[in-house]
Amino acid sequence: MKTVLTIAGSDSSGGAGIQADLKTFEAFGVYGASVLTVLTAQNTTGVQSIFPVDPSFVAEQIHSVLDDFRVDTIKIGMLYDAAIIETVRAIVEPLGIPIVLDPVCVSKAGSPLLKDDAIDALREFSKAVTLTTPNLHEAYRLFGYRSGDSDSLSDLIAHPSPVLIKGHVMDRIIADLLYLGRQKRVFTSQKIESTDLHGTGCTYSSAIAASLALGLELDHAIERAKAFVTDAILSAPSLGHGPGPLNHKAAGEYLNIRYKELP
Repeated sequence: MKTVLTIAGSDSSGGAGIQADLKTFEAFGVYGASVLTVLTAQNTTGVQSIFPVDPSFVAEQIHSVLDDFRVDTIKIGMLYDAAIIETVRAIVEPLGIPIVLDPVCVSKAGSPLLKDDAIDALREFSKAVTLTTPNLHEAYRLFGYRSGDSDSLSDLIAHPSPVLIKGHVMDRIIADLLYLGRQKRVFTSQKIESTDLHGTGCTYSSAIAASLALGLELDHAIERAKAFVTDAILSAPSLGHGPGPLNHKAAGEYLNIRYKELP
């Protein structure tokens, strides 16, 4: 069984963060290990409180997992501040395994999840990973990217590793754009009218990481992950008073049917 390590924050409502990552790994048939960077008091309406883990203990957690498991892929989510970012980067960058970075800045409910002075450290870290998966807001903060503005592409084109910018709305289509230098690839899905979107970014990046661990090429991993997220939204249980969580279990069942020929 392949092993994927998630390094991210905890969501006490269970819809995003570490909890969503582990549910996704289970659905893909890979083993999930976890390292907590931040504890949150959080539900679907927002984040009420954030308690960052001391960077030294973040490092101890990572070493504990790496000393005992052969980790095939790493997914990184909420890192919160520059000290945690630098600690994580120093350990995982030399490993030489696929790393998917979800540059978490703001929750679906609008709560800030990254300190303002940590954006430069996060941008530098993104240069050393296999894939960075920002939404439009995060892409603007990291790269100055604005959808439809070709003049804003210079930093993105100069970026040395692939970046998948999520959430472009085109009529009834949601398009995610994969940039690697001047190359661009487009991944589309039907736009779903739903407020149950809590944890979609965490789930998407975790699904890509799980697919890479299973040996899929990056394009195929993104396609498979996007289909999984779509199914998870369509079957969402409509819980909570804000943007509700996804249905990872049902999406996993659909995934097994749709991709039964794959590992």
